[in-house]
Amino acid sequence: MNEQRFERIKKLTEVQSTSGFEHNIREVIRSEMTPYVDEIQQDGLGGIFGLRHSEEKDAPTVMVAAHMDEVGFMLASITDEGFFRVVPLGGWNPLVVSAQRFTLQTRKGNYPVVSSSVPPHLLRGKENSMPKVEDILFDGGFESKEEAEEYGVRPGDTIVPEVETIKMANGKRILGKAWDNRYGVTAVLEALHDLKDEALPNNLVAGANVQEEVGLRGTKGAARKFNPDAFFAVDCSPADDVYGKADAFGKLGKGTLIRIQDPGFILSKEMREFMLDTAETHNIPYQYYVSKGGTDAGAAHQLKEGIPSGVIGMVARYIHTHQTIFHIDDYEAALEMVKQIILSLDRSTLETISPKK
Repeated sequence: MNEQRFERIKKLTEVQSTSGFEHNIREVIRSEMTPYVDEIQQDGLGGIFGLRHSEEKDAPTVMVAAHMDEVGFMLASITDEGFFRVVPLGGWNPLVVSAQRFTLQTRKGNYPVVSSSVPPHLLRGKENSMPKVEDILFDGGFESKEEAEEYGVRPGDTIVPEVETIKMANGKRILGKAWDNRYGVTAVLEALHDLKDEALPNNLVAGANVQEEVGLRGTKGAARKFNPDAFFAVDCSPADDVYGKADAFGKLGKGTLIRIQDPGFILSKEMREFMLDTAETHNIPYQYYVSKGGTDAGAAHQLKEGIPSGVIGMVARYIHTHQTIFHIDDYEAALEMVKQIILSLDRSTLETISPKK
């Protein structure tokens, strides 16, 4: 594994920024992309994008967008005993929330927090039931509500997973948090770096949206601001390869994703042929993917008069938890897909991916 690439992945995944509070990761993105773009612009909700201007006449505008937010929680209230009630920011399985380390981000500083759990000793003789996320208390070690408030804790503060990103034994897989969607952030930044000396056939808008995990919110303002002719979400999806189901979608080590359908998006015939041709021409391994969740492409393709859109994806196991596993080969396939799509999308190609009149 390329050590410089791993260090970039480690840096970007360990940054703590949940939906609506993306300032930490946004400033890292700004610093990383500045040397490789002509200018940087930010939309009204906080999405950040680097612009590369083409020298070709009538060049189309192509938007390549990750999302920078990760799942987390917002502190809703403080109990008299000093515990925190929360609301989720993004989708959480309640079975993975308890007994995990988090960071509480407040006006006075960051503090360690643990999500509460019930020891087996206290469950004897009781009927077990599935908890609701909202019923799980968070513990910052405070002795009372008053003490917590003295440390600057207030409703509206955020609680974000605390995790170190590490390599796994075989050196091909990486374990850490927030690969949904620091994958996209990493891929966009590396693509800008790798293409810095390439003349582009399009006006490129490449960066990251905010608030994807809470309803694809950020891309709506960003796409209206930049008015792209084509849009590509660069996003991570859940792998379903743990139990050996032959027909499951999303297997580690099988390449980038061609997402053909999800509840808010259908890949058009024209875009599907373009993406398949790109992958096959450049020997990029790929797999088809059908999802029960959405991406920013689901929001973007409905804007303006309709924007031709696609998703450049990869899978990871156990997303929306503290510990996500992904395969570096899948990342490299997806990164190559990002770069080749950027390099090939000129005005005539745009016409081929737009539905025929």
